[in-house]
Order: sequence, then structure tokens, then C-alpha cells
Amino acid sequence: MERGKARKRIDELRKEISRHDHLYYVLDRPEIEDDHYDRLIRELKGLEEEYPEFQSADSPTRRVGGEPLSSFEKITHSEPMLSLDNALDISELGAFFRRVRQSLGSGDIEYICEHKIDGLAVSLFYRDGRFVRGATRGDGRTGEDVTSNLRTIRSLPLALQQDMEGEIEVRGEVFMKKEDFARINAIREDRGEPLFANPRNASAGSLRQLDPSISASRPLTLFIYHLLRPEQIGLSLQSDILQWLKASGLPVQQDNRLCSSEEEVYAYIEEWREKRHDLPYVTDGVVIKVNDRALWKDLGVTAKSPKWAIAFKYPPEEKLTQVLDIEVSVGRTGTLTPTAILEPVHLSGTVVRRASLHNQDEVARKDVRIGDTVRVRKAGEIIPEVISVDRDRRKGDEVPFRMPEKCPECGSSVVRIPGEVAIRCPNISCPAQLREGILHFASRQGMDIRGLGEKIIEMLIREGLVKNVADLYFLNTSELESLERMGERSASNLLESLERSKTRPLANLINALGIRYVGSKASEILADEFLDLASLASAGEERLAGLEGIGPRIAASIVAYFRDPQNLSMLSQLKEAGVSMEEEKDKGTEELPPLFEGMRVVFTGELSSMPRGEAEGIVKKLGGKTSSSVSSNTSLLVVGSEPGSKYSKAQELHVRIADEEEFLEMIKPLLDQEI
Repeated sequence: MERGKARKRIDELRKEISRHDHLYYVLDRPEIEDDHYDRLIRELKGLEEEYPEFQSADSPTRRVGGEPLSSFEKITHSEPMLSLDNALDISELGAFFRRVRQSLGSGDIEYICEHKIDGLAVSLFYRDGRFVRGATRGDGRTGEDVTSNLRTIRSLPLALQQDMEGEIEVRGEVFMKKEDFARINAIREDRGEPLFANPRNASAGSLRQLDPSISASRPLTLFIYHLLRPEQIGLSLQSDILQWLKASGLPVQQDNRLCSSEEEVYAYIEEWREKRHDLPYVTDGVVIKVNDRALWKDLGVTAKSPKWAIAFKYPPEEKLTQVLDIEVSVGRTGTLTPTAILEPVHLSGTVVRRASLHNQDEVARKDVRIGDTVRVRKAGEIIPEVISVDRDRRKGDEVPFRMPEKCPECGSSVVRIPGEVAIRCPNISCPAQLREGILHFASRQGMDIRGLGEKIIEMLIREGLVKNVADLYFLNTSELESLERMGERSASNLLESLERSKTRPLANLINALGIRYVGSKASEILADEFLDLASLASAGEERLAGLEGIGPRIAASIVAYFRDPQNLSMLSQLKEAGVSMEEEKDKGTEELPPLFEGMRVVFTGELSSMPRGEAEGIVKKLGGKTSSSVSSNTSLLVVGSEPGSKYSKAQELHVRIADEEEFLEMIKPLLDQEI
């Protein structure tokens, strides 16, 4: 493609992808299927790699995160990020209104109402319409630079939809939606990892990761609610500012309301007291602000809070109910989880009948017994949990609970690994593990088998057609058509989807296998290191543990997985079925000399001759591996301008160091081969 046409197509793709990001992540109104979106991203990424001179910091392909940081830089806020005073009941809100009237000498005041989001406050900077920097609230005066992590949030536009000159600063809240929070905690519980206490805890932990790729893997989103110095663009009302933010492509809450009186504010609060539970995100109150920004200066601020705004907090909802029974379920990794079956109780907008008790230690700590009266709530207003037992209501016939010694699904003896709280079923053919394992195998992050849903999986297991994931690839049309509600077309579509999945990248296959503790990030590291499944299977624990991002726990789990005879048999079946078990090599790579074979190369600082991604790609094509941090396994550190702490660490470890000119000299004989 000619350079001019390539530049035009790159610009078209960036605008189209950004529009679809806004439709999907901000407006919740997608226009295209996921596979169509993926094709657009792949096309753009390919063009940017082919024409690196057209790469841009605001490209949608730059959302995956940069290299890990050793620490966050501090940023002093241009204006303090103050916290809001709380009104815990209607009388305290009334006192706020009286103070505002007295200060302004008027009762005719407009207010703007917005939902209070339980997240992490951030400040964002745009220069000439492009996102350049972002920081956390910190202590209100100094925050942490989390620009790389903020770039990974799909709802944050990297370029505004309105042409602008100069710099603007906006503020908002990073948060996690209810279903995403519940899904992440379910995964963490299944892995035996500590649970996030609430969505805010999850959001803060995700945004403040030193490795941006971890932030990219977490489903964060945000709302913008504040614009600094709005008079520069001729705005003076908060209601108009929200409209301007929305028109610029920034995500804004849809349910804000302009209230012309205090009575309308009270009505808004009452309207959303119960209705708020239907929102896809957690809100524990309403933020009320004086609408006229000119009046904010008249009202002033205290040392911690503005006097022109307040947060009305709804009281937390807790109720008493009875534990009718305690059931045990089995997850994908064999974890047995006790669940309290409750006398139905209406809580935070829904009827709650079940609450996870997590594990035997948690049951013992709270001393929960069958027949007990317990106090329940929704953690983060999402996940039902038992807070405590009302021992004063005990009658003496309550039944203490103990985890079963046999798996309730398959009857295998359960085990408890020393140092872990989880009790597990060791049988990988256990129907419960098989069902969840196939769902994970078929997921988008795994083999992406479209059309293979939970109901079809249950029927396949029930009919004895599938005893492990490899059996999926030996299904035929007649077997599928025999299933309930599975016609000829559905069967054909599923078989085509299975056939397509055979060529998924090695990282997806590794992730799909469901090796304990091995998620998508670790799978990419392993695929990049070993290039084929056989090499990974034969790797020793010491070598695995030495890989950056793997460590001893994951290494031990990988080795244990590939020692299991049932797993090896299943992998042999996958290979027989034609599933690709090696990383696809770039065309022409075989003819290139392995200049960096056996070497691990790290880059630091900014390269003037090419983007870092292009330089890393050259190293990989010439047989080497790249890493984002310096360790004793590093073979070479390539230093650009303004190098960071990697340079001094390389000196300490006596790692070979080369500047950019030396690196270019190394690859000079090869540049003519169009690598």
C-alpha cells in the first residue's frame, strides 16, 4: 500500500475504532459484533507495524499498557482535589441548604444532582484535544501519575470529539461495574486468592498496579463530572458543563438532574432510594452541587471540603434472616465452596436466597450453623454475605457445619493443600469441574468457541459425549443433532467454530487449559518463552520460576499439571484432533540469522530511530526474547535517551549495555532484508 493511502486508512481506522469504543463502553449501544471489532484492531495494528512513522500515542492500539514501573511519580494538583462532606440523613441535608441560603442571601438556588460513585477519584489532562496525563487524588494536593494505567480504560477517550487548543483538566471517578466485580471475585475465590472487599477496593487496586498490563486486564471504567476553569470556554453552569463534557466524548452519568428547588432535590433522592439498585454500578448516595459555578467562589471551601456541594448517603441495608441449609458447590479448579441457603429476604433491590460462606475457616470464624439467625448485607451492594450470627436467638437445635470428606459431585476424597484455605476435589474428570472447565476452555480468552454455551455443555456431559475438552473436537453432526433443540444448522455452526478454534494462538491454548494460577498474562509470557507446548511441558520448575511474571507458585502449578497422566492423555488427543500447539512464526523468519538466539534483551529510555515496539519485534524475529525489567537473566540492555532505573540495575548485575548506535550497528546487515 502506498504511504499516502496507508496514512489515510490508519486515520480512518482510528476514528472508526474510537467511535465504536464510545458506543460500546460509554453509551452501551454497540453497532458491530466483537469479531468485526477485532478485525479492525488487527488491521490497524498491522498498518502501524508496517508504517511505524505513523504511530501515535492516542491510537486505540496503545491501550494495552506500557512497561512496568518501579514506582509512581508524584504530581501536584493545580487545584486541591477536595473530599465532600456527608449528609447521613435528611436533617443534615436540610442544614446544608440553610447554610447555602444564609451565605448567598437567597432562597432561589438551582442544584445539580448526580449519583455518588464508589470508586477512585482521578484528574485527567488533555492538550490540544489529546489525553496526555492522569493522576490519582492521593492526599488531595499530591497524587500519583497513573497515565499508563488510565490509557487502558476503554471508556476514556484518548482524543476528544471536539477540536480544542491548549490544555484542559477534568476530574472524575474510576470504578468497576457490579457484574465485573462479581466475576473477578469469583475467579479469585476459585483460585484461592484474597477477595476484593468492594468495587472501590477492586478499582483502586487495579488502577494502582505498577504493571499497566494488569490494569488492562481489569474491567475498569469511569465517569467525568468536573471541569476546571470552565470560564476559559465560556461556561458557568455545572449543568452546561456536563453537556459539554458529554459532547466532547467524555463519559458522563446519564441520570444527573437539574433541580430548581430544594424540594426537587428531595424528590430526586427518594426516587433513587430503591431504583439505584437497578443501575449497573454501585452508588451509595447522591452528590448535590450548586449549579451556578460563579456562586462557588462566594460560598468558598473549608480545609477539606467545598461549601457548595454535599454528598447525601443512603443508610447501608442489613437484615436478619435464617440459614435453612448449607450447600457445597464445586468450581472449575475443584474448589469446594459452602453456600448458605437463606430464608428469602429483600435486600438492596433484590430477593436474596443464597450467600457464599467462602470456605470452612470462614464458617468456623463466624460460627455459622444451620438454623441460625444471621445478619446479611450485600458486599459493595452487590454480593450477598453473612455478616454475623445473632447468638441471642439460638434455641439449641442449630446444626454445626463441616465440609464433606467426599466431593458432592463425583464422590472423590477431597484434599486440602498445606498453607491454603481451600478444600478441593482432585478429580479433573469431576462433572462439576468438567462443566466449568469446558466453559473456560471455550471462552474468548481461551479457544473462542462461539456457540458452545452452558446448556449445550451440560447436555454433552449428561449424554456422555464429552469427558474432557479434547472430546469436543471429535463430535460429529449426528451426535450434535441428537441433542435437545440442536438442529442441523446449529450443529454445523458449532462444528465450524470448533474447526476455527484449532488455529488459535499458543497463548490462548495455554490459558484455555485452565492451569491453576495461569491467567492470560502468564499465558502470553509462557507462549513467548517456549513457542510450543511440548517445550513448556518439559520445562523444569526452576527455569519456570525464574521467568519474569511467573514465580515459584505458578511454576509449581505448571509442573504439576504436566505431570498428571490424565492431562497428558487429553493433550495428546488435542494434538491428534489437529489443534495447533506452537506459536505461528512470521513469514520469512526462518531465513533470518538468529543474531539474538538465546538472549534476553531489555530496552530503556527513548529510541530515536524507531519505536520501542518495533525494536523489540526485531529482536524476536532474530531469535531473541524481550523483557520489561532487568534481572540476572538479562543478556543485553539497550539504552536510549533519558534511561531509567534499569540502567543502574544493569550495572549492578554486570549486564552487557549497548547504546542505540551500537544496537543499530548490530542489526545493520539485516535491515535491508526488511525485517
